[in-house]
Amino acid sequence: MRVVLGIDAAWTLSEPSGVALAAEGTKGWRLIAVASSYERFQALADERQHAEIRQSGSSPDVPALLDAASVLCGRPADLIAVDMPLAHTPIIGRRASDNAVSRAYGGRKCGTHSPSTSRPGTISDDLRKGFEKAGYPLRTSDCAGRGLIEVYPHPALLELAGAKERLTYKASKVRSYWPSLLPVQRRANLYRQWTEIIALLENEIAGATVALPELEATASGQQVKAFEDSLDAVVCVWIGVCALEGRAVPFGDQDSAIWIPTSRMAALSA
Repeated sequence: MRVVLGIDAAWTLSEPSGVALAAEGTKGWRLIAVASSYERFQALADERQHAEIRQSGSSPDVPALLDAASVLCGRPADLIAVDMPLAHTPIIGRRASDNAVSRAYGGRKCGTHSPSTSRPGTISDDLRKGFEKAGYPLRTSDCAGRGLIEVYPHPALLELAGAKERLTYKASKVRSYWPSLLPVQRRANLYRQWTEIIALLENEIAGATVALPELEATASGQQVKAFEDSLDAVVCVWIGVCALEGRAVPFGDQDSAIWIPTSRMAALSA
């Protein structure tokens, strides 16, 4: 059995980071746990009530995250898939990996954001060093042995859905996606897009639909953001699964690489 931990890591300490965990069994991959923050994920492992943990940002506690994953799965994780700029050297601006992904996917509205010394800055360095110290070195060319990889949900979802351009699934962008619609109609469209993504993920990792039930139409902004963070964490897990199975490729160089799944349709026909 192999285990993948996925993290939708916030670039600042003020915002929460989604976390998801999946394990491989005799019938394929299944989702073990999903949470909308580091604290909520760690709480799942020590049986505290999920609702008691405040939804807030924090610095990642790598040993605590790995311990929680081990408790929930009964064994250590094999791969950590993180949506955050990572590199062997200090990040001071755009990297070879950012440029490679933007060349391949920029025309489909999936270019990368430019990292800097301040965003994510030391958060990225500390995360990489923490996992490296725990036995998960950053991997930029292969996934042989335990490791840490950088992933990027937007182009990954393009490949999962076979879409022509970036999917309309970010809550903060609903006004720009559908400027002529009323707020209630925008939210309905957003939920519909989420449902479609989750159905595709369910085909890859059992349990995604149960772990991510549709929100009420009256859900608060914080609840909507927490759901989106959780969804992105599941996408990170799926990319990690693809990397372990040889269905993802690294874009970049030896210093930094962003792993993106190969075309789902191509994989199915192989």
